Amino acid sequence: MSQDIETHRHFMALALAEAEQGMAEGGLPIGAVLVRGNEIVAAGHNQRVQQGDPIAHGEMDCLRKAGRQRTYRDTVLYTTLSPCMMCGGTIVQFGIPRVVVGEAENFEGNIPFLRERGVDVVLLDDEGCKDAMRRFLSKPENVTLWHEDIAED
Repeated sequence: MSQDIETHRHFMALALAEAEQGMAEGGLPIGAVLVRGNEIVAAGHNQRVQQGDPIAHGEMDCLRKAGRQRTYRDTVLYTTLSPCMMCGGTIVQFGIPRVVVGEAENFEGNIPFLRERGVDVVLLDDEGCKDAMRRFLSKPENVTLWHEDIAED
């Protein structure tokens, strides 16, 4: 296993811990970690339910916690689930060059959108990330929350 993959798995495990925290709080299990070099800049998780904030997705919470940055062009964003269009647009807007995605099975997200705009997307196909979403979606009341989160009827 290459050092790069080991690094990706390490930071994805931290994003997954954020996702699990979000689910434990009654929210959606989506976590994110922003990294510069090998240092964590910020970590966050989806808090739409907890904060009543429609744009508090995992990636957005992480970026808010990062605060103002002079640049994002030297960062990597780790996210447990393929980003939605809102989060994908923010990634492009801030010029984040690489996004490591835990899984795109439970939600395809917008990987092609990111790649078309020059973002290097690494899809880990992580079983832990897939399992977190499966467990969440196994409860009917959570399916309603999920559809609300991604603006589906």
